[in-house]
Amino acid sequence: MDFGYIQTILPALLQGTVQTLKIFVFTLLFSLPLGLPIAFGTMSRIAPIKLLSKAYVWVFRGTPLMLQIFFFYYYIPIFTPIKIDRLPAAVFTFVLNYAAYFAEIYRAGIQSVGRGQREAAKSLGFSYWQTMRMVVIPQAIRQIIPPVSNEVITLIKDTALVYVIGVPELMKAARDANNRDVNPMAYLIAAIIYLLLTFVFTLLSQWLEKRYSRHERTDAV
Repeated sequence: MDFGYIQTILPALLQGTVQTLKIFVFTLLFSLPLGLPIAFGTMSRIAPIKLLSKAYVWVFRGTPLMLQIFFFYYYIPIFTPIKIDRLPAAVFTFVLNYAAYFAEIYRAGIQSVGRGQREAAKSLGFSYWQTMRMVVIPQAIRQIIPPVSNEVITLIKDTALVYVIGVPELMKAARDANNRDVNPMAYLIAAIIYLLLTFVFTLLSQWLEKRYSRHERTDAV
């Protein structure tokens, strides 16, 4: 193993990792809360809201993420006067895409809470939103942590797709080094960095699952 070569390419790979983490953090920051109103929209009794919310989820879950990245970066400027730079276009696409997935996870978690508990809250005089905030959502959180954690880990790997529009993230840095030096070592290091990132977030998700499982057992007692 050529450690001298590794030292040469490592700074570029680390800079790419910073870009990867930026996409990751901003995507979670906006998509996690955005998924909740979309989830409520899919369960709404108002037909237009329900139809639009379901259509949104269907479109973003039913088309490839790479195609969505191409669309927002290349085609939006063609049909509108809006010009989006590479990184904002990537983040914007990821937020819309992952919000659709989180919305479905939230919907399933909310609907998994027993109907009897909602009726009990209603008999106590709780409004719909009070029931959701104080009864349904706290219980749904326990159900949604594992699938949300899986999506978060998938997001780390999906960030590699933005190299197709030239965002200088980790995969693009590795690709550039390989094309320049005809040496696959950059891909190996990139793989190790991805593994380390997913390992850290896997540990975090396991900690969250144990924490909420402990609370569930305490509540049962």
